[in-house]
Amino acid sequence: MIFDYDTLKLITWLLVGVLLISFALMDGFDMGVGALLPFLGKTDEERRVIINSIGATWEGNQVWFVTAAGAIFAAWPIVYAVSFSGFYIALLLTLFALFFRPVGFDYRSKLKDPRWRSTWDWGLFIGGFVPPLIFGIAFGNLLQGVPFHFDDELRSFYTGSFWGLLNPFALLAGIVSLTMLIMHGAVYLQIRTTDVIYDRCKKAVKLFGLIFIVSFAIAGVWIAYGIDGFKVISMPALDALSNPLAKTVEIAPGAWMSNYETYSWSMLFPALAFLGAIIAIFWSALNAPVLAFIASSMSIVGVIMTAGMAMFPFVMPSSTNPNHSLIVWDSASSYLTLTIIFWASVIFIPLIIFYTSWVYSVLRGKITVQHIRDTEHTSY
Repeated sequence: MIFDYDTLKLITWLLVGVLLISFALMDGFDMGVGALLPFLGKTDEERRVIINSIGATWEGNQVWFVTAAGAIFAAWPIVYAVSFSGFYIALLLTLFALFFRPVGFDYRSKLKDPRWRSTWDWGLFIGGFVPPLIFGIAFGNLLQGVPFHFDDELRSFYTGSFWGLLNPFALLAGIVSLTMLIMHGAVYLQIRTTDVIYDRCKKAVKLFGLIFIVSFAIAGVWIAYGIDGFKVISMPALDALSNPLAKTVEIAPGAWMSNYETYSWSMLFPALAFLGAIIAIFWSALNAPVLAFIASSMSIVGVIMTAGMAMFPFVMPSSTNPNHSLIVWDSASSYLTLTIIFWASVIFIPLIIFYTSWVYSVLRGKITVQHIRDTEHTSY
């Protein structure tokens, strides 16, 4: 193998980050469109226009979600186990919300009863609104530390509760995540629609873009001055088998900013998040939605990289016993497993990109009410 064990651990962290970013970029606009569905579509035909803008692409885009979850399980099995025990109810709510998407797309237009269609419209709204909110809340809790610890046999114990996850900072992080993806979805919808829906999309981009910028700024100040971060004092052997009990971690004010102080170039990530959103609003208002979509995509990359850079090398900090926190170097799978993950990524990530890249080829096409009328039996 061309990489040693500690290098493979770092590469795996980067690969998981790429998968999470790809999921946010690709499936994020689908969820954003779903969250906007009941509000931008005032009539049944307008809502069908909105649904048809993502009806043929959402399933392929969700491949990134499945792939990212599988990669976390394979690369960081301890993280997977602890997160599922700690965030069990939240993850179930996410899963149940996602159920509405395939069923809603397939069954919404089976009957012409307005009540039937309205029910599924709100189901698609739940499928687009709840997951981004919960993902943001999860990240907000990670930044504060998760209440878990291990015994001497590495059995994990979670001491928190579901309601404890819904703390003020985590809810703010949820708003950041939700508004970011709604802005992204509104820009995409602006590309795919015309007339009155197009005009409503412009207003949605401006509204949710501004909320995102303000909430992201507040979250940044909160992290810097209102939340104690985590810092590794004594690092375990980087090339050793994973053992979360072999290090020393301290909690200190402003510790999440230490990487930005050490690597000044990393300030480019939060700058990219802000500038991307501002430029997206600007281009959207100037009727250049494709450029706005690129800008909103860069904003999403900036947000995720901002959080990842702040936490590195932590994957899941422990607020109960900081020394039991999970980091990149002591929560990874074996050398053989990481090697398989690396080569599988080299082979399959390009295939997934090829499988989903055709989504962008449809950005030139517009969906109109007349198109819906002409394709009554083939549209959603």
